[in-house]
Amino acid sequence: MKLRTPLAAAPDDDGYADIATHDAFSKGVPHNTFDRLREEDPIAWFEEENGSGFWAITRYDDIVDFNQNYRKFTTTKGIRLEEMTEEEMEERRSLMELDPPQHTEQRKLVNKAFTRKLIDTYEPMLREIATKIIEQALRNSEFEALDAIAKPLPMRMLGRILGTPEEDDKWLVKQANQMIANSDPDFTDHVIDQVDTEKYRFAPFRSPAGLEIFKYAEKQAELRLQSPGDDLTTMLLQPKKDGTRLSESEYKNFFALFVSAGNDTTRYTISSSLHAIANRPDLFLQLRNADENLWETAADEFIRWASSTMHFRRTAQEDTERHGKLIKANDKVVLWFIAGNRDRRFFDAPHQIDLARKNNPHLAFGRSGPHNCLGLWLARLETRIVLQEFVKRVKCVSQSGPVSHLRSNFINGIKTLPLSVQVV
Repeated sequence: MKLRTPLAAAPDDDGYADIATHDAFSKGVPHNTFDRLREEDPIAWFEEENGSGFWAITRYDDIVDFNQNYRKFTTTKGIRLEEMTEEEMEERRSLMELDPPQHTEQRKLVNKAFTRKLIDTYEPMLREIATKIIEQALRNSEFEALDAIAKPLPMRMLGRILGTPEEDDKWLVKQANQMIANSDPDFTDHVIDQVDTEKYRFAPFRSPAGLEIFKYAEKQAELRLQSPGDDLTTMLLQPKKDGTRLSESEYKNFFALFVSAGNDTTRYTISSSLHAIANRPDLFLQLRNADENLWETAADEFIRWASSTMHFRRTAQEDTERHGKLIKANDKVVLWFIAGNRDRRFFDAPHQIDLARKNNPHLAFGRSGPHNCLGLWLARLETRIVLQEFVKRVKCVSQSGPVSHLRSNFINGIKTLPLSVQVV
């Protein structure tokens, strides 16, 4: 089959990258490999150097089916490739490692903080935050877009929702980086596949930063017990419908989940979007002249394109046959959302950015089922507002140096993006 190298893809991908390794993603996403897998081997087995191996699911319809069927494919044994003992799993279990009805009960604690109606009320505040950050960045004609724009905005907004002080933002971002980018030596000294992390096996992502976030969460709980607020942290401490409360470990894992997921995924969506418009002048001009209808579809298209969380794992509960392959009970099954989001069976011209794409039920938020992303309305709003406030202040933008990519087969991230701009 003909191989192609989409924007921000790994330039040396020959179609046979070992997606079980982090190094396969260190120069970009191996989209040629995912293209081949979808066509030739949509249920493909990959061996792991330090694991039992996994099935890679790469077609859109299969991913949706497996993701919805939590009775056959459970989250309770982990959502990442890492394999944990039962003891480790219980200590580190968050909302994402629960199936209904337990998942549903915990999610009810915070659902009201992420409704579209409430998130829409944040628009003026978010626009004010974005304007301040972008205008600060544009004081220079050249700047590094991650540090200047993509990093500070999501954490500041998340801090407002969690009720954490603004002066703690940079520290929280640093800890979140060390946790979720635990495979990249630029972010942590405790690289998951290069050093012994056994002493941190009860911490999120086997990271010492997870323990620091736990301590911080304990402090925030003490403050809320003395003086409750209307923030998400206070919500986590409230009784559930049956009158019980989250245990200490449930609360701390919930808090750590919000700090990591709410910070990194939107950051990398923003960096991917800025990278695209810096390399595609036609996209930049479209956004400069966009009406409300185009803005309604543009944010979702950039989110599909970025697919910041590339996969989530499930574990088979029973033997299942699909496409001539036998998935056995207890096998790891990895749903590659980033591959499903480029499936030509579902998306027209999937390797192109179509800002007016109408039929766009992408998988970046999980699409449907119990694990549909809590923060989807916030992510859409943040992406749209950042791009709106950026393009209206800039005459033109271009990439002024090489980008670098996160060494991770879990999170798709451009971690450095030098830009050159001319302001209006």
